[in-house]
Amino acid sequence: MTTMANPCNISADLEKHIVKEAPPTIYYVPNFITEAEEEHLLQQVYRAPKPKWTQLSGRRLQNWGGLPNPKGMLAEKLPDWLLKYTEKISAFGAFAGKTANHVLVNEYKPGEGIMPHVDGPLYHPTVTTISLGSHTLLDFYKPVCQTQSEIPQTEERRYMLSLLVQRRSLLILQDDMYKLYLHGIQGVYEDILSEHVMNLSSTGAQVGDTLPRSTRVSLTIRHVPKVIRANLLLGKK
Repeated sequence: MTTMANPCNISADLEKHIVKEAPPTIYYVPNFITEAEEEHLLQQVYRAPKPKWTQLSGRRLQNWGGLPNPKGMLAEKLPDWLLKYTEKISAFGAFAGKTANHVLVNEYKPGEGIMPHVDGPLYHPTVTTISLGSHTLLDFYKPVCQTQSEIPQTEERRYMLSLLVQRRSLLILQDDMYKLYLHGIQGVYEDILSEHVMNLSSTGAQVGDTLPRSTRVSLTIRHVPKVIRANLLLGKK
């Protein structure tokens, strides 16, 4: 895949992968990396020292680049095996001319998921994800309406659509799909594809297919605008 010279604009090649059936804006690029790249990335993830992992209920994760927080992320240099992909995605114009500086690595075993959420204001309003090892089904929900109290606002009632996120793919969420709608992953062992999966035409899958999950590792690549450089903490310029 080639990129345009101006990284402030979304590249023309990336525009070809917009999911037109969904609200603005989703880009889904199947086979963004090769099988060899996938294997290499998985090896690097699992070579990380044990203290690098944080165990949560339902998944475990690694932070690379620093720990984002409202006061500013203490910036850490990304390793070369991640820099290759943060720079490639940034060159697409995904972060409006900025360069990705943070990678969150999540490991989801079969049956594990994450509650519906938004990524919030700590990040540039774009999230990009490379998936390794397995597919998943990413579900989207409308936010809870503060003025409506007559009808229970369950997840089922607020559900909008899903995306089939295949291994080795790149997913980019921007605009309303980042800022407004919540996204989450059901903690199941297999996914049954329905007509609500908006990107089936680019996946080779069909409505009614049943896809067993394996262990999935996701590389969530973002730009954190507010950072603190280590030399500033030391009083250096």
